[in-house]
Amino acid sequence: MIKRLVIAIILLAAIAGGVIWFNLFRDNMIAQIFSGRTAPAVPVATVEATPGEWVPALEAIGTIYAARGIELSVEAGGVVEAVNFEGNDKVEEGQILVRISDSIELAQKNAAEARANLARQSLDRVQSLGERGVAADASVQEAQANLSAATADVERIQAQIDQKVIRAPFSGEIGIPEVEIGEFVAPGAPIATLQDLSMLRVEFSLPEQQRPRLSIGQSVTVTSEEGVRAEGRITAIEPRIDPVTRLVSVRAELENPQGRLNPGQFVRVRIALPAQDGVIALPQTAVVTSLYGDYVYAVRPAEDDSESLVARQVFVRTGLRQDTLVEVTEGVKAGDLIVTAGQNRLSNGSPVTLEEETEAADAGDAQ
Repeated sequence: MIKRLVIAIILLAAIAGGVIWFNLFRDNMIAQIFSGRTAPAVPVATVEATPGEWVPALEAIGTIYAARGIELSVEAGGVVEAVNFEGNDKVEEGQILVRISDSIELAQKNAAEARANLARQSLDRVQSLGERGVAADASVQEAQANLSAATADVERIQAQIDQKVIRAPFSGEIGIPEVEIGEFVAPGAPIATLQDLSMLRVEFSLPEQQRPRLSIGQSVTVTSEEGVRAEGRITAIEPRIDPVTRLVSVRAELENPQGRLNPGQFVRVRIALPAQDGVIALPQTAVVTSLYGDYVYAVRPAEDDSESLVARQVFVRTGLRQDTLVEVTEGVKAGDLIVTAGQNRLSNGSPVTLEEETEAADAGDAQ
């Protein structure tokens, strides 16, 4: 029994040793085969890093508002007697827009004026008697108080009548009417919007890191999706940074002489900053973003063969972006050859060929 067990153990050990030897032999052979091979060169597009003038700019998405824009509403309820405007009419300041029935208030005013006239006559009579020593001073004061109360009642009713007439508080373009003749409206009911489109404002937000670059009076250019452009200036910067979004709110005013911009539109906002010399700017496609930071691939001679080229991963620090370019503040020096396309097929040390050279070689082979 023991002899069989020993034989079984020896056989298992032999089999296990054979499997281990075979795996080692296979891995060694594979390593020898691939050690003699070199990775094919990857054709890449490149650009030379050249210092030059850089005109940085801050860009954001903003919303257009009218510099003066309100929603007109009813001050005193009643039945609408007249609507003196249509949608998109140009109205002038003080123009009567809506008139609400005031017949009850007019009747109350007539009654109050009659009481005021009677109080005035009573005061005149008491003052005349007082001058002759017949009426006491208390009677004169009471008559004066009655007249003051009656006059105040007239003024109060007149104020109610004035509320029944809605006038344009400023000149501008009025929106779609929301009331009809004969309709009963309650206080606060909307009438229409009124927008002064000659002057607009745009509101937008920028990251808190850009706050030091902002100042009152800076020039602003806005562009709508339809390509309409307008110029303006920053008029206000929110002193408080939003603790949730870490953004700072900015407001700028701009003229709208042709009326091609409208409140509520989304626009692209650009704030030009002072020009800088000696700045290296690369195409944004050259910069790769990773968890470890932004980097680019620089084309350099191979260490073991000066005639071959390899791609070296270089971590960089970027600045502002403008159109298709990005400012590179650290990591790249003048004269470096930076890969702008084909990075997805590269790793640090990958052999590369320049696309221009590849095209030339192809032309030579064709001949």
